[in-house]
Amino acid sequence: MNNKRTFLLTGWLIALLVTSGSSVFNASARAFVTARQGKQTTAKTPDADDSDSSRSEMRALIERYIVDRGALNRTYPGSSSPTRRDRMKQFYTQRLDSLSKINFESMSIDGRVDYLLFKNHLDYELRQLDLQSRQFAEIEPLIPFSKVIIELDESRRRMQPINAPKVAADLGRVRELIEQTRKKVEAGLRPGTKTEAGAENGPDSLTPKKTVANRAVATINGLRNTLRSWFGFYNGYDPVFTWWVDEPYKLVDQALVTYASFLSEKVVGVRTEGAAASASEPRPAGGRGAADGGQRTGPPPRATVARPGDASDIIGDPIGRDALMVELANEMIPYTPEELIAIAKKEMTWCENEMVKASRDLGYGDDWHKALEYVKTLYVEPGKQTELIRELALEAIKFVDDHDLITVPPLARETWRMEMMSPERQLVNPFFTGGETISVSYPTNTMSHEQKLMSMRGNNIHFSRATVFHELIPGHHLQGFMSARYKPYRSLFSTPFWGEGWALYWELLLWDMNFAKSPENRIGMLFWRMHRCARIIFSLSFHLEQMTPRECIDFLVKRVGHELDNATAEVRRSFAGDYSPLYQAAYLLGGMQLHSLHKELVESGKMTNRAFHDAVLKENRIPIEMVRAILTKPALTRDFKSSWRFYR
Repeated sequence: MNNKRTFLLTGWLIALLVTSGSSVFNASARAFVTARQGKQTTAKTPDADDSDSSRSEMRALIERYIVDRGALNRTYPGSSSPTRRDRMKQFYTQRLDSLSKINFESMSIDGRVDYLLFKNHLDYELRQLDLQSRQFAEIEPLIPFSKVIIELDESRRRMQPINAPKVAADLGRVRELIEQTRKKVEAGLRPGTKTEAGAENGPDSLTPKKTVANRAVATINGLRNTLRSWFGFYNGYDPVFTWWVDEPYKLVDQALVTYASFLSEKVVGVRTEGAAASASEPRPAGGRGAADGGQRTGPPPRATVARPGDASDIIGDPIGRDALMVELANEMIPYTPEELIAIAKKEMTWCENEMVKASRDLGYGDDWHKALEYVKTLYVEPGKQTELIRELALEAIKFVDDHDLITVPPLARETWRMEMMSPERQLVNPFFTGGETISVSYPTNTMSHEQKLMSMRGNNIHFSRATVFHELIPGHHLQGFMSARYKPYRSLFSTPFWGEGWALYWELLLWDMNFAKSPENRIGMLFWRMHRCARIIFSLSFHLEQMTPRECIDFLVKRVGHELDNATAEVRRSFAGDYSPLYQAAYLLGGMQLHSLHKELVESGKMTNRAFHDAVLKENRIPIEMVRAILTKPALTRDFKSSWRFYR
């Protein structure tokens, strides 16, 4: 009884402390938040105005579409499958037809914007299916056996009875086709045979381009994964299947490994590191990535492990001007690739002129490269980078607070974290990446001395000061925090022009607001702006087939001032297939769009900084011209076409 009374009394006291807002509990919470913020903040319970207030008439339709598309992607996972392409074409066409029956004129501004975004998305997905078919047709001569493997897998998914002796014979046929195709490629590689664009394939020879062969390698690795899953479904559970198919399957699996390695080494020119295997077959270059519920897009994954000082694994897959125009239309950017390159070159010249001014202030005269080299030597000692990043993060938060630039919810201040980047990942991402967790690049004990120095020079104090706020607050962390809470259904329309453009925009705005306190700070900020100009130039030029990966690396080293390893990693990252063709160009161009919109609405006095920035974040990751439409409320029509010329 005494124990029971003690338990009840203890529970009553705890309840009293919690419900009365105990000073002990509150003091502890305030102390923790204060440590993260760098200043004391009063906790605030979100009220109704803080919730997602979307009233779009299209929201339910879009949310249903996302769920339905996910179901189809899981049911028809192989992008090489004609069955999948036909089914997805039917799905997109049906949804597009249903839009035409909606009363557009009766909808709110949110509904109209969502209608236009949805229609744009469906049009784009249909164009991607056509592009995918054309790209598959390019590699089909290199993988004539794919039809057999795809049909085996689709038969399993249809749960049809399996004829083990016939399957064993089919696998034998696959081996024969692999060997026959390899011999044709070997014939095409003999001296005197063309191996690039324009080559003619004879009946007994194949002469694919490197990029086409590289795409074929990724598809072969995907087919190997498909076949492995197919075999694993039956093996051991069906003794007749295992008796007939075990050995033929193993022989085909090895033949696929050997053939993929042969194409990589002899045609693509890349040394393989064992058997590469991708999780799924590739979609054509361009389009949305896996994060939005679709499949991974872009050129194929590499068949090698990246090595310091080696750029031979960077192949990429240029998509050409017509495909770039499709991508630009999808992103609602009414400019040609050539116009965007011209804009980037103009901005690069502005950066160089500002670099000269900062160089003069540091006593290096007009040779800003010498001033840049000096700034690169201003790095913290090994082991101190995490302290620097924390200080820079808190400085940026204080700046936006002091200038009343944006609302930073207490929970957003509290929940950002930090991790160190592995040496292997730094070969692809040589700088910071961010969001709720900022991933920090800096030397580790496994790097060579030269690699350590390049990492420290490339992540020096002033370069870091110019990017920490890009990754955390008010950049990617705050952006991700808000987009998870406001109109999340719009993630379907996710675009790097909003995603990366938002974080880059703050670099432009904080430059205007004299966030750079010294010539060294200015050089740090200018270096990154030049880097983003260069991204537009080299990425679009690559897809226009006007620059090779090697030329892109040299451009970053000579024009921007990158360390060689960092430039190589940047180009590898750009063309490895994890990003859409416009992704690298989207940083500065998206930032310019928001900067232009800021001038239109804030500098004109129509909105305050805080109101403007809060409003942009609450519209989620959509093309910025549609954000502009929501904030300015033009007369939108069903046949809307992008026309906003944001660059002046």
